[in-house]
Amino acid sequence: MPDESRLQILERNAAEAEALIADIQEKVNSVQKKIGQDLLRGSGDSVSKTISTVTSETERLQTEINHWQRVLTLRQIRNGQLYVHPPKISPVVVAGANSDIVTVKEVLTTKTEVKESGPVLSAKDSKTKNSATETVSPASQVNKKGEKKAEKAINTGAGGSKAKGPQPPVAEEVVDVGRLDLRVGKIVEVSQHPDADTLYVEIVDVGEPNLRTVVSGLVKHVPIEEMQNRMVILLCNLKPAKMRGVTSEAMVMCASSPEKVEILIPPAGSLPGDIVEFEGIQRTADPVLNPKKKIFETVAPFLKTSNEKIATYKGVPFEVKGKGVVTTPTLINVNIK
Repeated sequence: MPDESRLQILERNAAEAEALIADIQEKVNSVQKKIGQDLLRGSGDSVSKTISTVTSETERLQTEINHWQRVLTLRQIRNGQLYVHPPKISPVVVAGANSDIVTVKEVLTTKTEVKESGPVLSAKDSKTKNSATETVSPASQVNKKGEKKAEKAINTGAGGSKAKGPQPPVAEEVVDVGRLDLRVGKIVEVSQHPDADTLYVEIVDVGEPNLRTVVSGLVKHVPIEEMQNRMVILLCNLKPAKMRGVTSEAMVMCASSPEKVEILIPPAGSLPGDIVEFEGIQRTADPVLNPKKKIFETVAPFLKTSNEKIATYKGVPFEVKGKGVVTTPTLINVNIK
């Protein structure tokens, strides 16, 4: 077929497409106008009915457009590179019933693109052309891999995981004697453990509404009559633990050597519940010491008696404010536990 004849066919097809689109546009405008009139004089029920009608009409028009698009596509295949984008009708937009102005907008968007080119390529030729276009040289593939590796190296840390931005500094947890809840207590009742010859079971007043039960391994070191009504220093925030079937809720603090154990002595005038403090060390006692953190085990090596028989932490005396320091009867320079 001569080029002039093919061009005439393309121009005629384009004209037909434009005429079709103009016809559809006119129908849409007519429907739009009718909708506007109905809405302005109608009630809520009529609005709903009109919207339903518009939806149905839109579907019908779209079906018709699709039909003509298929016709034009077939002509394109036979006669050359002619492509007409199908018209797109946007949804109907209706203002609310209480709005001052009721509007109906239906947009018909049509993109027509006419391309002139040589004879239509066969399916085989088209496939060959596409393959040639998509072919990438090995050197180009290597370069792309290198770029990806470089990008990955930037986005990851030395260990291969994704690099994270600057992290806020984590406050270091302070572990010192201030974490221990040391208080004065009074043993109001004592007995030997029913199932252990070396243990006492004491009922102790630590200034709380309820008395605490304490189990101590002091049978070999302190006679039972010296335990009764005795003022002691207690570590009150150990996690309660069973000792041969009896739950112990605190620990009596003692100065200890391999040969001897002595119970610490609170200052004169101390009362059950008085707090033991340390000059220059903030008291931040945990409600209950977490055994996994081993706070007491970390602090314990620095709990010692001085040459003056004063209980200390790193040389700082155990002190009950306004009443004095905690002492031991005789033991000096030994651990407290």
